[in-house]
Amino acid sequence: MAEPGQKLRIDKWLWHARFFKTRSLAAKIVSGGKLRVNGQPISKPAYSVAAGDVLTFPQGDAVRVIRVLAMGDRRGPAPEARLLYDDLEPPQPKDPQPQVPRFEGKGRPTKKDRRALQQTRTDLLE
Repeated sequence: MAEPGQKLRIDKWLWHARFFKTRSLAAKIVSGGKLRVNGQPISKPAYSVAAGDVLTFPQGDAVRVIRVLAMGDRRGPAPEARLLYDDLEPPQPKDPQPQVPRFEGKGRPTKKDRRALQQTRTDLLE
């Protein structure tokens, strides 16, 4: 790991810590203004982050709040990446998916059943 007091570009650090698969995806999130460092919105991927900074950014369906503990020298394995940050708000368990209606051995669904099934599928997509 890097020496204390050292700084690293925010997009590179997010990539080292394995929050994003590629550095360009991390830069895209930062450029879109979706990342905050210590409560301040950041829009430049070249912004330098240091140990002790608190980052808030969206990842998937959740909003991540993490504290930077160290800088990384490389993008290593996941256990090594977890040592770079402290998760201040662990992800909440997801709600169970709504049950899709099943037809209990009645053969083909009727037109009414098919429409009800389509209605539940469009609700899942929205």
